Amino acid sequence: TGAISSLQRRMEIQESELRRIRSEKELLQKQLREREAQFQAISDKFYNLTEEQRQEEAVVTMEEENRNLQQVVTEQESQLAEQNKLITELQETISQLRAEAVTTRLQLLQQKQAQEEIQSQVEALQHKEQQTRVALEIISSKFERYRNKIIQATFSVEGSRDPQGELTDNEVLEALQKIINERRELQQKLKNKGSK
Repeated sequence: TGAISSLQRRMEIQESELRRIRSEKELLQKQLREREAQFQAISDKFYNLTEEQRQEEAVVTMEEENRNLQQVVTEQESQLAEQNKLITELQETISQLRAEAVTTRLQLLQQKQAQEEIQSQVEALQHKEQQTRVALEIISSKFERYRNKIIQATFSVEGSRDPQGELTDNEVLEALQKIINERRELQQKLKNKGSK
């Protein structure tokens, strides 16, 4: 926003300078037209003089006026050329500033869109994390119930001793595997004896 404001201020200054130069150009053109009118008036004046006066005065006056007018025209044409050059440069500067302002606005819009997209992704990840936590709590609860059932089934078998303190998963598995092995051996013995 600061960059856009700065570009707009620069653009306003350049446009004000352009208006001033155009005004000066119009003034120079007006002065040039006035000189041409003076030249025409002098020409008309000499035309109305007598032939002899015309011949005597016209040469000197016309030459002097021609030199003066030619000098004025040359100076004003030079000034107009400089003014036109400056106007062109100012127009180019204004166009550049406008392009920079458009580019800056576009960059700000892109940054805003990227920020909104990132915010949306963050919210989606937070929602997914919450769902994962809930699912993990459910699974942990189910696992704990299942583990307790295994411990209860393992140590409720006849001849087994009640566990002393907290059991690790390996201890539970070893106890369960022992029961499975004993039942397998018993089943094999009964099978060897031919009993159903």
